[in-house]
Amino acid sequence: MRGLKLSERFKSIQVHALSSSSETNDSSSNKASPKSSTKNSTLTFANLFPIQLPSTDTIEPSIETNLKPINLQETLAELYQRIECCSQSKKASLYVEQYSLLRSLGDQKLLRRCLRIARQNAEDVLSKVVLSAWLRFERRDDELVGVSSMDCGGYVLECPKKNLEHGFSPCLINDRCQCQQEPNEETCTENVCLSDEESDVLFCVGNEEISCVRCRIAALSDPFNVMLFGGFAESKMRKIDFSGNGICPKGMRAVEFYSRTKRLDLFSPVTVLELLSFANRFCCEEMKSACDAYLSSIVVNVEDALILIEYGLEERATLLVGSCLQLLLRELPNSLYNSKVAKIFCSSEAKERLAMVGYSSFLLYYFLTQVAMEESMLSITTMMLLERLGECAAERWEKALAFHQLGCVLLERKEYKEAQHCFEAAVKVGHVYSMAGVARTKYKQGQPYSAYKLISSLIFEYKPAGWMYQERALYNMGREKCFDLDVATELDPSLSFPYKYRALAKVEDKQIMEGIKELDKFIAFKLSPDCLELRAWLHIALKDYESAIRDIRALLTIEPKYITLHGKIKGEHLVQLLSHGVQQKSQAECWMQLYQQWSSVDDVGSLAILHQMLENEPGKSLLEFRQSLLLLRLNCQKAAMHSLRMARNHCSTMQERLIYEGWILYDTGYHEEALERADRSITIQRSFEAFFLKAYMLADKSMDPESSSYVIQLLKEALKCPSDGLRKGQALNNLGSVYVDCGKLELAKECYKNALAIKHTRAHQGLARVYHQKNQRKSAYDEMTKLIEKAESNASAYEKRSEYCDREMAKVDLDVATQLDPLRTYPYRYRAAVLMDEQKETEAVEELTKALIFKPDLQMLHLRAAFYESMGDLSSALQDCQAALCLDPNHAGTLDMYQRIQKLKF
Repeated sequence: MRGLKLSERFKSIQVHALSSSSETNDSSSNKASPKSSTKNSTLTFANLFPIQLPSTDTIEPSIETNLKPINLQETLAELYQRIECCSQSKKASLYVEQYSLLRSLGDQKLLRRCLRIARQNAEDVLSKVVLSAWLRFERRDDELVGVSSMDCGGYVLECPKKNLEHGFSPCLINDRCQCQQEPNEETCTENVCLSDEESDVLFCVGNEEISCVRCRIAALSDPFNVMLFGGFAESKMRKIDFSGNGICPKGMRAVEFYSRTKRLDLFSPVTVLELLSFANRFCCEEMKSACDAYLSSIVVNVEDALILIEYGLEERATLLVGSCLQLLLRELPNSLYNSKVAKIFCSSEAKERLAMVGYSSFLLYYFLTQVAMEESMLSITTMMLLERLGECAAERWEKALAFHQLGCVLLERKEYKEAQHCFEAAVKVGHVYSMAGVARTKYKQGQPYSAYKLISSLIFEYKPAGWMYQERALYNMGREKCFDLDVATELDPSLSFPYKYRALAKVEDKQIMEGIKELDKFIAFKLSPDCLELRAWLHIALKDYESAIRDIRALLTIEPKYITLHGKIKGEHLVQLLSHGVQQKSQAECWMQLYQQWSSVDDVGSLAILHQMLENEPGKSLLEFRQSLLLLRLNCQKAAMHSLRMARNHCSTMQERLIYEGWILYDTGYHEEALERADRSITIQRSFEAFFLKAYMLADKSMDPESSSYVIQLLKEALKCPSDGLRKGQALNNLGSVYVDCGKLELAKECYKNALAIKHTRAHQGLARVYHQKNQRKSAYDEMTKLIEKAESNASAYEKRSEYCDREMAKVDLDVATQLDPLRTYPYRYRAAVLMDEQKETEAVEELTKALIFKPDLQMLHLRAAFYESMGDLSSALQDCQAALCLDPNHAGTLDMYQRIQKLKF
């Protein structure tokens, strides 16, 4: 790394590499490190450097691909009203609309709940098939080794067999499926009595004669009945020439056998396909349904599905097509890379073929486009699927979504004129946020003033939002640009672009450390890969390779396939390059460093060291599990679940596998089955993690004294089992928490002190709670101060310390907490409550409103609704209740308030 240096002209922000001659001269010094001589690393240096790093003139924020209403709370409230009074047939589509509105929040559990309720209310086969596959995709079950895409999973809502049943079936989300215990229909025909009727008609096919029972063949359809018993010549014939009707002798024998027994299980799929075609030609509806059902039951892999779907479409066999589609959808995203699969969905002709059997819908293409966009925004497959989505769109929100997302893809593909038309179409159907897309495409086409005027008109016409000022800043200059970005951060601190711009502006002024500090502010409360990447490059500029590699490693735990510098170098290759500039650590040294970072609550550092440990020991399930727990705490839900799935795949024992499966089930809402996994694991072997998992799940419910005693017993059993200090510290902390809830303060105090003795720093918070329960507020305050002093990430510590001091000091602490992490909601609620106590009602509502703009939160909506109710503004209170219930329809406090306000208002 000695060859990497920052150019003296900071405005170019350029990193240079060694020349080939320099590499040759340094070859002797590189021999000590095996990695330094790898072909990939040398090629990366030679081919990818020098590279122009971002500057303030070149970076820009992306246009979000999700729906983004001007007033989300109002939109959610209106949607909740529609859900309340809609018919059963409309409910599934309304919950899908809810899903589309909530996608921008990034809460995976909330999105899963929307899809589950949509599936629960689905009536038609296609909706059931798509929603079930969507739930599987959201969990990324394709990453689980040994799990088939067509496995039932044990729940009615995701059972492949149940999905093929038409009509609404009332069931609860967690209802267990009995399909594994249901008798096989093929074996249920054992007692079918074969007809002993004598044949009285011969069907001649080629040179063969097939003996048939006339009345049985006539019963197959009205055309056969008329032919065999009506005024046609065949009704008098003993022999009927049937050679020109597209069926072979073997097929005709199958028709005869089916006419008597109604059985298909003895025939090959090829013969049943022939029967399906025959049934279609002669309107044999019962036989067609039987063939359709039988063929749909034998679709077991992609190859089968690709063959059989063609027959299904040709013969309009809806169940067969549904079964084939189900398999292809449940194999996503992998199946999308199969050109034959893409052909089934992508073209207009393909969509029309699906429409002929009732299987072309907005829901189908919505799912397909989300998968395709996640895989690649630039692929032609993604663009074609979005075009089909637009063709299927009927409702205004559907059209807005289809046009907006197609505009985003075209913008990425640099097809600016076409993108502009799409964004304008989205605006036309009411999606105001697409105006940002219109402005961006105008700017790209050399019309910056037109773009500026467009966004300025939005700011004056609507209640200003952070994204509006962020967008206008692109078309502004000098102080006005900085002003717009500062306002954007004030209105929506969750936007990363203003922080990145200010950081690069400082770098261009030769203040690299100040630029890093600007990025630190954002990374402290939101782990953003783009900010981590930029901070890493700034550390490289300062030759602080230790910090740079920390950031890239942390980034790769969130997005393992991340490619830095706009797709020019893989993150893992950059790690290899940076490794030359830092001292390599053994696994034992890594463990020691992990303890130190865990103790100082340095989450980014902990992520980085876990990444290095996994590099030293690839596929180590214990480390992948620890990584998942840390990512969950950092609210990186997708990355956490990926790590957990990898831990499950790589574990060496069934006992360990059951634990990881238990966590996966728990995190996806299947608590009873998760408990069952923990119990099975304990039966095999008593272990810390099995007892801890069970205790954690039981403690998550509201506990009575008896269940609290059981949780205490489980945690004590966990502590008796071998584990390391990191996990035992967590168990002691949890045990202390249960003791406090039970009023056993001395036992709780002992637990927290034992946790602190093994450097579980977060136990200071529990100890403070014990002191507070004993009315020792000064000791509680001091304990939280210790945590603040030790912790790198201490916004939550300031928030908690505010509970142990007077109102003025509490306000100071909560202001600091908001400054460190503006996404924490408690400080806003506290300040609003204080203002309400002081009878400053308007200011109290405004305190909550400014946070709700960028952080729609159930508790804040509930509190604002209560404020509105006390102020007599029942309409606003009702709207906030409806918005809150859209986020959680079972929230008891909000439901009570909603019903109370409805009675008062109506």
